[in-house]
Amino acid sequence: MKKALAAGVIFFLISFFSSGCRSAFVSATITNKSGAQATLLEVDYPSASFGVGALAPGAQFHYRFKIQGSGPIKLQFTDTSGKAHSAEGPELLEGEQGTLQIEITPSGNISWIPNLTKIR
Repeated sequence: MKKALAAGVIFFLISFFSSGCRSAFVSATITNKSGAQATLLEVDYPSASFGVGALAPGAQFHYRFKIQGSGPIKLQFTDTSGKAHSAEGPELLEGEQGTLQIEITPSGNISWIPNLTKIR
């Protein structure tokens, strides 16, 4: 009886710790393919924002965040001539995880490449 109880407890603990609880995070990468420096970059997403002061041509900025709430993501930046650019991206849903590539193109446009899935 004790061996069966001990085996049951061990099985439960292994199952509990191997299934693990994990939080859903998005790994975002902003890549500046514009050929010129971009400044005052700000990304707004549901419930928060992040940014960087400047991003050199060809450079990348990486940021990891958790989506709390749902709504669109938006990027704003200023080019070397002082012109402000802004674009709205895909709808983000609470509980999604994965990667999000954000690229500033040579024409100053912004492309979004989401690879997100909802975890249970």
